[in-house]
Amino acid sequence: MSQTALTYSDDQAEAHDRIAAALREVGVDLDEGMLTPPREGKSRVMAVVGKAGSGKTLLLAALYRALEEAGVDVVSGDWEGRRRRDRRTLAILAPTNKAASVLRMRGVPATTIHRILYTPVYDPEYERIAEWLAGNGDKPEIEGLTEEALERARLFYGTHKSIPGALAAAGLRGSDFITGWKRREEPLDIGFIDEASMLDEKQYEDLQEIFPTLLLFGDPAQLAPVNQSGAMVFDGLPAPAKLTLNRIHRQDADNPILDLAHALGDPEVGFQDFERLVEQKAAQDERVQWAQRVEVDLMARSPVLVWRNATRIRLINAFRAVHGAPETELLEGEPLICDGLELPLKHRKKRLDLEARGLIKGAQVIYLGAGRKPGFSRLHVMGAEDPRVSAASIVKIEKPDEEEPFIPFAARMGATFLHGAAVTIHKAQGSQWPDVQVFAPDIYAAARMGRTEAGQPLWKRLAYVAITRAEERLHWVVRNRLSKPTGALRIDDLRAAPAPLELEAEEEA
Repeated sequence: MSQTALTYSDDQAEAHDRIAAALREVGVDLDEGMLTPPREGKSRVMAVVGKAGSGKTLLLAALYRALEEAGVDVVSGDWEGRRRRDRRTLAILAPTNKAASVLRMRGVPATTIHRILYTPVYDPEYERIAEWLAGNGDKPEIEGLTEEALERARLFYGTHKSIPGALAAAGLRGSDFITGWKRREEPLDIGFIDEASMLDEKQYEDLQEIFPTLLLFGDPAQLAPVNQSGAMVFDGLPAPAKLTLNRIHRQDADNPILDLAHALGDPEVGFQDFERLVEQKAAQDERVQWAQRVEVDLMARSPVLVWRNATRIRLINAFRAVHGAPETELLEGEPLICDGLELPLKHRKKRLDLEARGLIKGAQVIYLGAGRKPGFSRLHVMGAEDPRVSAASIVKIEKPDEEEPFIPFAARMGATFLHGAAVTIHKAQGSQWPDVQVFAPDIYAAARMGRTEAGQPLWKRLAYVAITRAEERLHWVVRNRLSKPTGALRIDDLRAAPAPLELEAEEEA
């Protein structure tokens, strides 16, 4: 076992050894750093499961580094290079942009499942730069690019391992070097899937077709995907293939948010008992806040988490009202949630363009203003690797006690959006924010109903998912009140990015 084992707990070390043994069976020896070509007919699915703070991400990151050191090529979804028969590959995936970005911030080159289902088509001229950066070719001479520009690309790639980022550092735009997207035709090799509790059966089947060796990382205490009867895809795996991490890792041992999350596992703790624990933690540690109202300033970047749809709609309308947003248009800086794509089958290429750029169902975006064409919006996709995009949009603002949403403007077809100042806890899975506001009256309503899911009180699952979305500070909101904003909505805090690529949903004649 590698030196990373020195930081492992006992259960992490055991999981590492069992995964290393499974990889050795398919020709990847982490201990000796030796690879043999992929073999037909060898397939395997394993899962690492554990609650928040048990060290799943630390184990994933250590396994990634060990595979990279052994010579396995990491496929990021932005470019793959020339195929070799003996090539061994690893892709690290997450169901959402935000979940992938959390891993990237920890040094793990993760991308979304959609970005691996589709592969970019590069302009042949600029693909020569990608081959050179990846060590598969000589330094090219490209008309219009200076030696200094190529050097900037080389330095960027050496640090970030991103071909699009390196080409952008050379002064190119995405529309210069990526000419389109296509559905993946060739399988890959090894796949790590984070936040696997969010996978539905169809996604799971797609991933099994692509990856002969699949390792799932998931939290069994979260909410199962809708319409799956409380089951998660790893629940049906045989016991030897499911590795459980039970111990809270030492780096997280003094985290009051994780203390609260694990307290929910005690069957003797009722809702009132849990709220007393929250209040006690708030008195001891500023990372937990006993909040008397929803802070509207936080809603612009991290939505209030609720259970009931009616609560979500009321909070959204209150957010827009205190900011003076007119009914007929959106303000720059308003948060939105992608609710899917309304495109006919004949516009499959446009669907691939949108999804590959991060506009997948559940994606969180910030509205930057109207696009150059009627019905288009300029958007910042939170957590996406190339976040700026301009897309044909259908924006729906739901109203309390009204069945039909108000649509301030819309293209005939394109990406559909709901407002994102508040979201249901189900939709928040896979995302994390520095500050998270949980609307406690909704959790109490679930507790009073007495519903269960997979043998666990529903309110406990809701509370667990909601509070573990907080990276730094949890706000447990106990009153149905909203603060006033301290300033106007803003977009200057969003990082600069290359010029947006117009993704046009062509209208029917």
